Amino acid sequence: MEGAGVLETRLIDIGRERFAGDIWGRTALLTRCASDFSDLFSAAAVDELISRRGLRTPFLRVAKGGTTFPDSSFTSPAGVGATISDQLDDTALWRKFADGATLVLQALHRTWEPVSEFSTKLSTELGHPVQTNAYITPPQNRGFDDHYDVHDVFVLQIAGTKRWIIHEPVHPDPLRNQPWTDRRSTVAEAAKGEAYIDTVLEPGDALYLPRGWLHAAQAQGEVSIHLTLGVHSWTRYALAEQLAQAALALLCDDPEMRRTLPLGVDGPGAEIDTVRERLAAAVAEADSTPLFHRTRRGQGRPAPLGPLAQLAAVDGLSPKSEVRLRGALDALLDGPRLTTRVGWFDFLEADLQSVSRLLDGEVHTADDLGIELVERLLRAGVLVPVG
Repeated sequence: MEGAGVLETRLIDIGRERFAGDIWGRTALLTRCASDFSDLFSAAAVDELISRRGLRTPFLRVAKGGTTFPDSSFTSPAGVGATISDQLDDTALWRKFADGATLVLQALHRTWEPVSEFSTKLSTELGHPVQTNAYITPPQNRGFDDHYDVHDVFVLQIAGTKRWIIHEPVHPDPLRNQPWTDRRSTVAEAAKGEAYIDTVLEPGDALYLPRGWLHAAQAQGEVSIHLTLGVHSWTRYALAEQLAQAALALLCDDPEMRRTLPLGVDGPGAEIDTVRERLAAAVAEADSTPLFHRTRRGQGRPAPLGPLAQLAAVDGLSPKSEVRLRGALDALLDGPRLTTRVGWFDFLEADLQSVSRLLDGEVHTADDLGIELVERLLRAGVLVPVG
């Protein structure tokens, strides 16, 4: 399927158009044998991250039967030269895991390269930020009670099997400040009803759940490992927040809005009508687009950059040097200004054609783009060497 991204090739089997129109943000979707996910994560990856990477909290949570353990119960200093007190204690973790606790490796998009690359690709395709956690559950155990998330999720079964029981929302499309704990009793009651989906996920299966859908999962006869890709969806409410911020910024320059209320005021009185009128006018005038792009860029990170390789590229720069745009920069060229996740840069008119060309993400030579421009952008971390 030429041109298809990871959503179509690895997570669903109904095509992007149908997924977008019928499923996205609306209903749950189970896809059997979606993909072989062994290239993304494995049991060996779990052991390496926990025992050899020197991870600290909050890169791990531990839970059992709906209760999350305090960090101090599975962390400790790591010895001479690494006495930071919240590094993972693999012995303590082994004991908790053997006793039925679920290990939750958080933010794998920051600590495990295959997951990082996959998460970045999916985020680019969806247009929404993506984070990834791994859940490792011993046989016949579960870490969390019935609950809902405030973000959409794709569940990818990596190893073992896990039974998932899904119920429709009690509060559709919850915002980030509307967690399931605010509706704990309603969630518990709804979970007693007939399930929308009751199934066992096997390696290679994928499950999509919009935010708000109730779920609980229990490992079956062996250790279960699954990835949860959390999609932090942009909403109209979020856009309204940004529009309000942009409007308030405009009102800072309105002398009437900065004026002190009358002496002895004991309520908004007639003043609220003036404020409402001027606020409505500011909303109509405000442009929240720059704030949207700035916030979106802040919700992700650019692709990794090695400082030693970058220095070698600068020192060895020649007309034949090959470079490309650094991945996941969320670069936007607006007039003479290039805005990215690593800062903004203004260019002379003579350089704009080259800057526009490098945004295609393809490989270019320094001679092709201009060697002085390439050096500047290598030093800025916008371009990276190829090979």
